[in-house]
Amino acid sequence: MDDDRLTYKSSGVDIAAGERAVELMKASLKATYNEHVLTGLADFGGLYALDDSPTGQVLVASTDGVGTKLKIAFALGKHDTVGQDLVAMVVDDIVVHGARPLFMLDYLAVGHLRPEVASDLVRGMAKACRPIPCALIGGETAELPGFYAEGEYDLAGFAVGVVERHRLIDGSAIRAGDMVLGLASSGLHSNGYSLARAVLLERTGWTLDRRVPELGRTLGEELLEPTRVYAGPLVRLFDQGLYPHGLSHITGGGIPGNLARILPKGLCAQLNRSAWPVPPIFSLIQDEGQIADEEMLRTFNMGLGMIVVVAPEEAQATERALQSKGLSVSEVGEIAERQSSEEAVTVG
Repeated sequence: MDDDRLTYKSSGVDIAAGERAVELMKASLKATYNEHVLTGLADFGGLYALDDSPTGQVLVASTDGVGTKLKIAFALGKHDTVGQDLVAMVVDDIVVHGARPLFMLDYLAVGHLRPEVASDLVRGMAKACRPIPCALIGGETAELPGFYAEGEYDLAGFAVGVVERHRLIDGSAIRAGDMVLGLASSGLHSNGYSLARAVLLERTGWTLDRRVPELGRTLGEELLEPTRVYAGPLVRLFDQGLYPHGLSHITGGGIPGNLARILPKGLCAQLNRSAWPVPPIFSLIQDEGQIADEEMLRTFNMGLGMIVVVAPEEAQATERALQSKGLSVSEVGEIAERQSSEEAVTVG
């Protein structure tokens, strides 16, 4: 029955309200812009040109958090992996523009500071930053008594990268006939946890120490699996002179919401859902929550954490380069001319 189906909104996250909030913010944000600002609100990172020359440098900045995945860390008393989650969420929003991450800062807000927990968090961040490479140059720790429940905290990150203007990746080079490659995710990453918790903990009554046969491990281990960081392999790709026509970080909004952000007007992406393996955590959530296919696609990454759009003649070299860095790559679709009634992204 439809009444039994869970949605992201019913679990407490209203995407439409978020989109409305962005619309209400636009005028205030744009009032601060000057001639150096290249960014649009659909970009993954904020773009700021230091000069006008084609080889001039453009700074790319981003900020993000880990979200309610932190609730899993609190419950398990394990805090070293969410530092990697934070790095992935922030830095991968920079690298999609062709930028090389320069540095990152973090913000930790707690009710009562526990030094060992803070150390675990930063250790996880540093471990994720080193291979990129990205310098973790500082941050802020705010102790706010009475503001957070005992043992809880919030975590945010901020990062800046740089790219030469003529190497900027913004999707404008995407053409009909381009190939769409999908880079495998490690699981849920750091999005959709409000719905995942509503299904797997509240509806089922399962506990985090429950061993789930479909997953081959405990529920807690699966839910705390660190977000895969793509920045390092993508920077190595740029080092080889391979610059994709478009890159899309699959976070909130899922594949349709994020891939549509980089598509030029008049083009669409046609994806084949059977072209990549979908980790069992997603079917488990869908089955237990009786969640519609469309809701799953717009809430979770469904097994693809990054999408790479390339010219057909560069697809093989791009695949080989990324696979050599340990990434699983699938050919998941193509770019086509978009008909007036067609969705920007179809997954069939």
